[in-house]
Amino acid sequence: MPTTDESNSSANRPTPWNKGQLVGQKRPLKPKDVWSIRARLEIEGRERDLALFNLAIDSKLRASDLVSLRIEDVQVGGRARERATIIQQKTARPVQFELTDGTRKAVQVWLMHRGSGAGFVFPSRARSQSHLSTRQYARLVHGWVTDAGLDSPAYGTHSMRRTKAAQIYRKTGNLRAVQLLLGHRKLESTVRYLGIEVDDALSISEQLDL
Repeated sequence: MPTTDESNSSANRPTPWNKGQLVGQKRPLKPKDVWSIRARLEIEGRERDLALFNLAIDSKLRASDLVSLRIEDVQVGGRARERATIIQQKTARPVQFELTDGTRKAVQVWLMHRGSGAGFVFPSRARSQSHLSTRQYARLVHGWVTDAGLDSPAYGTHSMRRTKAAQIYRKTGNLRAVQLLLGHRKLESTVRYLGIEVDDALSISEQLDL
């Protein structure tokens, strides 16, 4: 039986952010889901969310790196970059990513609306924070997938990171390329991250006739 001190300690312990939620590897979005979410954000004129969503898909960045992007990371001379390089917070290693035409346009529109030529791409609306928090980003992601008619608990911020990487792997089978794009130190990490099974590997092997 717990002592009074133990009971008080349990009562004061903060509730985990993911209590009662589905925890595990989140699904990547399918191309049709990406188009659906993007179209909805465009129609509704949600400039910040569209730029955030497009950057999330193109950059394949972790949530912490995405929300802390600075204007100079994605724009130079008043124009959106075609390629960007950042240092990852988790690994302290550089990673590169491309900005496709649609993403560059969305970023340009958002930055014109946002104003100011310096600072974070996605500043926080809360005075206590300098940029959008990962928690707020997660809420936005769940809103996007819910509006698209998807099962919200099955998706999360890692869905955004995995989406393009999963498509690249499916179309090319090039794990090394995906490893570089995700900034993983080890190929084994990329294999686990993509959830590659033996059947996937055999399928790729069968396409090669030597």
